[in-house]
Amino acid sequence: MTGIRGARGWWERGRALGDANPWVVDVGVALLVQGAMTMPFVVPRAAGLAPATWAAYGLTTLTVVPLVWRRRAPLAVLLAILVTSMVYKLALDGPGQPLPYTGLVIVYTIAALSPPWKRLVTGGLLLVAVPVGVWLNSRTARELTFAAFVFAAAYVFGRHTDARRRAHRVEAEQAAARERARIAREMHDILSHAVSLMIVQAEAGPVAVRTAPERAEAAFDAISETGRDAMVQLRRMLGVLREGEESPGGYAPGRAPREPQPGVGELPTLLDRVRGSGLQVAYEVVGRERPLPGAVGAAVFRIVQEALTNTVRHADAHSVSVQLAYGDGDLFIEVTDDGRGPQAGYGGGHGLVGVRERAAAHGGTAFAGPGPGGRGFEVRVRIPLPAVAVVAEVGR
Repeated sequence: MTGIRGARGWWERGRALGDANPWVVDVGVALLVQGAMTMPFVVPRAAGLAPATWAAYGLTTLTVVPLVWRRRAPLAVLLAILVTSMVYKLALDGPGQPLPYTGLVIVYTIAALSPPWKRLVTGGLLLVAVPVGVWLNSRTARELTFAAFVFAAAYVFGRHTDARRRAHRVEAEQAAARERARIAREMHDILSHAVSLMIVQAEAGPVAVRTAPERAEAAFDAISETGRDAMVQLRRMLGVLREGEESPGGYAPGRAPREPQPGVGELPTLLDRVRGSGLQVAYEVVGRERPLPGAVGAAVFRIVQEALTNTVRHADAHSVSVQLAYGDGDLFIEVTDDGRGPQAGYGGGHGLVGVRERAAAHGGTAFAGPGPGGRGFEVRVRIPLPAVAVVAEVGR
């Protein structure tokens, strides 16, 4: 196992070096091809054939050297390989090769990295060069068929590599877009909730100063507490975003703090903060409460937070109730207020869209609309509980 891990480590370091400097890869490919083409020169030749010469070996090396520039000038490299190979065949009686290594490498490279017009030019050159090479060698249909097959295979492998590279790029772009959407949703929930509560408290502060100074002090304390909490959550998120950045001491993945996201256990603190705005908040847990995975707990917290933010901002409500109902395989979330009900702009922003996205991300559903009897506003969410949570509950 240690040997396997060591070999894997060397492989990963080699890949990283190749990604950072393509010249390293190209020189390595050229050396590998040179090694393969050296084999016929070190194996003893048949008695009736002339011995291999240094001139023949040197010309073989000249056929390989252009591969170092295969990415930068692929057509020029192809022409150089064709010319040197033709000179080798016509001017020297050197050992033959079981495969046209240099030609296969450059055809693969052009198929994988070059635009269509270069691939078209390459195809035209090969349609001429391959039959000419066969005619100069054995003049048999067998060799012509084999040569056509191996060059076609090199081209197909090159196109397959290009298709995989494009697919990986698309996947990376989609993953980046999903991550941007997730970050935007988190930032919206944190800032929208904090700013909404701070606005309510700030608007009530001047009135309280004139009528009940003790309430004014509590309002300002609530504003500062809400702001501090928002800053803590923002720092937590920015710390995760900075993870893996270059630091003065070098690359240090994981050095940024990664504190857990708020979960169901933080709901009482959230509700106390909302009560500080003057809203009456009732909280009830129905069924057998059990621990939730971190991602599910964070989603529950953010859903309740956004529903309460909408109540504070839009509902003009006096009271709101929050209920978590644990079923056998589902968790039901209900947030209902006694406010004005659906108003223009109430559900048109990003908040309720984020609620639906969070529920859908965990296989659940969300509804937002008039409360019971058409009064107030209600947010209802169903989230399936993961099998791990259900098994843990059954095992008690």
